[in-house]
Amino acid sequence: MFVQQLSRRHFLFTASAAIAGTSLPSYAADHPTPTGPPADHVLHALLEGNKRFVAGAITHPRRSPADFMPLAGGQNPIVAIVSCSDSRVSPEILFDVGIGDIFAIRIAGNYVNGAGVSVKGSVEYAVAELGVNLIMILGHSQCGAVKAAIQHLHDNDALPGAINDLVNSIKPAVLTAQHQPGNLLENSIRANVRRGVDLLDEFEPIIAPRVRAGNLKVVGATYDLATGKVEMQS
Repeated sequence: MFVQQLSRRHFLFTASAAIAGTSLPSYAADHPTPTGPPADHVLHALLEGNKRFVAGAITHPRRSPADFMPLAGGQNPIVAIVSCSDSRVSPEILFDVGIGDIFAIRIAGNYVNGAGVSVKGSVEYAVAELGVNLIMILGHSQCGAVKAAIQHLHDNDALPGAINDLVNSIKPAVLTAQHQPGNLLENSIRANVRRGVDLLDEFEPIIAPRVRAGNLKVVGATYDLATGKVEMQS
């Protein structure tokens, strides 16, 4: 079990994965000291939760009104997940976790490149202020935003309003994927995730130093709407 500070992160690990917790330090850009559970432990627990979800053995942890009150004074999430706004993609459900576990950053198309300060700043906040040691970019099958990027790259037209800017931000992933063997949509979804991971790995001044120091991990994954399974990307 985690000691009191880390137990507030509401995550269950085996005793061998326990970590001594201290109060959260002040996060300067050159201070990559981790405060949360190791990224590999968090990722393992998330994937175990997804296995329960796929098997129909979900536990619905920590979702009652009584679970909200301890978190009213502050949050200690264990992971930041950039996922799509799609109504079928809810990280808390598909990873079978509870209130306060995930710092969720949701944007149509789960893209980071070109998303601006709202997404990038949110990721930095999760790392610098909340002390998460794992960031996940989570794409999903049949993504409508990626489909639109493919369609409008082919048609060379424009969509109305800010939707056009959204689609244009995803088009580079399609350009990367269009000469790869296999399904263009699936390849584009994975390429879009990979572009986000690559950008954050090198994103200064907060994220990249922690990645280089081994105190922070940025990973990519895709969620299959039909099966419920999350698969990691290499």
